[in-house]
Amino acid sequence: MSLDRTQSPPIVDAVDFELTLPTVESFSLRNGVPVYAFNGGAEEVMSVEWVFWSGNSYESANLEAATANFLLRNGTSTRTAFQINEFFEYHGAFLQRSCFNETATISLHGLSKHIDTLLPVVRELIADSTMPAEELSIYVQNMKQRLSVNLKKCDFVAGRLIDAYLFGADHPYGRYTKAADFDALTTEQLMRFYDRYYRNGEFMLFVAGKLPANFRESLDKHFGDLPNRKVDRPVHLFHPAEQKKYRIENDPTGVQGAIRLARSFPDRSHPDFQPSMVLNTLFGGFFGSRLMSNIREDKGYTYGIHSYLMNLLQASGWMISTEAGKDVCEATIQEIYKEMRILREELVDDDELSLVKNYLMGSLLGDLDGPFHIIGRWKNLILNGCTDAYFYQTIRVIKSITPEQLRELAQRYLQEQDFYELVVT
Repeated sequence: MSLDRTQSPPIVDAVDFELTLPTVESFSLRNGVPVYAFNGGAEEVMSVEWVFWSGNSYESANLEAATANFLLRNGTSTRTAFQINEFFEYHGAFLQRSCFNETATISLHGLSKHIDTLLPVVRELIADSTMPAEELSIYVQNMKQRLSVNLKKCDFVAGRLIDAYLFGADHPYGRYTKAADFDALTTEQLMRFYDRYYRNGEFMLFVAGKLPANFRESLDKHFGDLPNRKVDRPVHLFHPAEQKKYRIENDPTGVQGAIRLARSFPDRSHPDFQPSMVLNTLFGGFFGSRLMSNIREDKGYTYGIHSYLMNLLQASGWMISTEAGKDVCEATIQEIYKEMRILREELVDDDELSLVKNYLMGSLLGDLDGPFHIIGRWKNLILNGCTDAYFYQTIRVIKSITPEQLRELAQRYLQEQDFYELVVT
């Protein structure tokens, strides 16, 4: 039967989709390292990500974790930083490392046919990094210069300060960097951190793409004999600031101010977290949000304003972020509070709620597009101690939430007095 191209296909709302999270294969290397793998995709490419419990929550001095993570690929006993970079470029591979609060990662993307050639060199970085003093010196010089430039930007300063107010300046979530912290770094100090949290650390693997038939054996061959020693999860106490409102002058000649409003919020295990994701989207979480419509489209105070729930393991927060002209910063804050008040007092109409639900379902659908997105979704679930049940519960919440529930959440969490308020000009 041929298609009738004179007739448009029926339109189906995203909220009516029945989404399924593809399952991943899970197994362990002979040293107990857990591996999560998704085999799929049309192209002969794959990714491997090593996730170490070696974020800045584990450091004894500021910058140990981030610096050790960065210098992993800057020299081993047999290869210089140049030779390492040249090796991965020659094979068309991309090796990236990143450091977060609890975890730090090494991410490899490359052609599936080269994986057996690439993995031994990644093992070398994990087991035989030397962190040469000259590489540390270059890193410190570059990062101090970058910090000096960034400290002139109101947006950068606001991002540092609001975290310190919300979590405490001595907590890993709120601690920020000073130039003197870079000067205090030593190779010996970094090697001690590296030896404990990488060479003898605890890690897991996430693999996705067109996986070779022998990928299990390859992973076990190169990483199954590493120590993989359990790392105790540190507990850091939160010491949020007592004062709630701050006005900081950073650049007297500047014409803009950076605005941050933030409050503490329950983590993903709390029953209000998923419903509040819907409320946040309506409030300031996408381009059609209340904050965008009011403060950008109607008032013209800013190019963009966003709100989001912070995805942290030990705690969470609700953040509102924007930049506006100095002369309208205070008016912008009042409009933000006005939108909070409206959500506390009035019910959302069905058309607007339908738009938000379809947007969120469409976003979830995008997260399932291709093997790398799928393994990323699983990684987020696993690191947060969740299963695929959490994914399906999110869908149920999006589809079923009512205007009354949203108003109740707004009354509970969108109260002006609960938010830290910061303007950096």
